[in-house]
Amino acid sequence: MRPPVSVIVPVFNVKDFIEHNAHQLFKQDLEGVEYIFVDDCSPDNSIQLLESVLKEYPEKLATTTIIRHEHNRGLPSARNSGLDVATGEFIFHCDSDDWLEINALSQLYNKAKQDGSDAVWCDWYLTFKDNERYMSQAPKEVRLFTGFNVVKLMLGGRIRFNVWNKLVSRDLYEQHNIRFPDGYSMGEDMTMIKLVACAGHVSYLPMALYHYVQTNTEAFTKKTSEKHLQQIRHNVDHTILFLQGRYGNAVADDIQFFKLNIKLPFLISNDSDSYRRWLDWYPEANRYIPHNPMFNWRIRFIQYVAMKKQFWILKLYYYLIIRFIYGIVYK
Repeated sequence: MRPPVSVIVPVFNVKDFIEHNAHQLFKQDLEGVEYIFVDDCSPDNSIQLLESVLKEYPEKLATTTIIRHEHNRGLPSARNSGLDVATGEFIFHCDSDDWLEINALSQLYNKAKQDGSDAVWCDWYLTFKDNERYMSQAPKEVRLFTGFNVVKLMLGGRIRFNVWNKLVSRDLYEQHNIRFPDGYSMGEDMTMIKLVACAGHVSYLPMALYHYVQTNTEAFTKKTSEKHLQQIRHNVDHTILFLQGRYGNAVADDIQFFKLNIKLPFLISNDSDSYRRWLDWYPEANRYIPHNPMFNWRIRFIQYVAMKKQFWILKLYYYLIIRFIYGIVYK
């Protein structure tokens, strides 16, 4: 019998998280789930801890597979290895340092079947050491969730294109030959945009079912290497080419919004070089700042400040908002 959902979990250096992750997965109240863990040559004892947890759920042994890479190949390759053996009707990607509510898969699957959807997305929690923040993904601009409309919401920044709060039909991967970009880990979740673009009907479930664990508040502002920057540009360019091939000029403005959203993290920093990088990346998109209805006043403000090269205001914003809110309030 075909599993309703295949869960793909890349595993690399997550010894402090994998046990809780696995317990929450094996406790899912949806029957017949297929679990695929991909050991991307993890240097720690993550897999041994996973195997120890699995022994507590002998009924899951027959539906659990552990794939082992002979050398570290990166996150996109690990996801692809899981996809290559998955047999479920739907695919769910769960990162091994995060965790799911135990009714997550049943809620998402039932919503997909009820609506006849190719994909479903939900809300999520940004989880800190002592606090959680509810992250709503409720769309305000549209009520008809076609693949095209949801892509526009993703490009504009209303909803995120993360892999881990979305249940997607495996047929979308197979029929459209979509895989994650091997060797280009930064921005690999843009693959979700391609998948949704190929979807007919898409559904939204207004429930937070996924806990994205933020253990390092500095991760919002950490410097990115030149290699990582090149990977991001690669994935952005390939995503844009895919959308232009599918939609032509129908998403021309939305692609400019997408470019603005991609470079926005450069402004969430106290580094002047990062601000200059914002100026260098996709300058043709800057004139679209006032035209994206999904930008709130705060996002518009810091982009205008960057255009005027008033870097001191950006640094003040960083210390007052980013360091205080994320470094203290939500720590």
